[in-house]
Amino acid sequence: MTSQSLAHIDAIDAQIAAFDQRIDAETAPLRRQRDLLVTIPGVSTRLAQVVIAETGADMTRFSTAAALASWSGVAPGNNRSAGRSYSGATTHGNVWLKGVLGDAAAAATHTKGTYLNAHYRRLTTRMGKKRALVAVMHKIVIAAWHMLTNDTDYQDLGPSHWQQHPHQVKRRQQWLIAELSALGIDTSGLTPA
Repeated sequence: MTSQSLAHIDAIDAQIAAFDQRIDAETAPLRRQRDLLVTIPGVSTRLAQVVIAETGADMTRFSTAAALASWSGVAPGNNRSAGRSYSGATTHGNVWLKGVLGDAAAAATHTKGTYLNAHYRRLTTRMGKKRALVAVMHKIVIAAWHMLTNDTDYQDLGPSHWQQHPHQVKRRQQWLIAELSALGIDTSGLTPA
């Protein structure tokens, strides 16, 4: 029975290798697009091939990056009425692309020292893990649209991108001044820059 199981595993491995060769042959004209997508943290060669297969690697059919995000089903929902925000679920979108983006986002959240990891960690505290993962999926699909439209590599903003943002710097300064005031230190001469 063991030899039969091993023979069956070898036969399946041979089929997988044959399929891999055929996929590589079919996607040879789109090798540049695949190589661009692989530069995104969390996106493997197989995931890039699925993204290309589902979108066609022709971004002219999507007028904006938001259109691609909506079509793929990772655009944030917008359910507002009378000035109140309600639960805004994402759309169903393309099931295959959404699944691959989920795998890429899960892998990207484990890459240390990247913007996507920092973005995920920043959002989990206020949204929870699942919604933060969808937000990372959204970032990946937006980046993919820009990369394939402009034929450029992925440029990571770095883990400290939000800390260096002028809005965040001002908010942090205000928070620190309030902390000093709470400790009884005279902050009348301190103003945020």
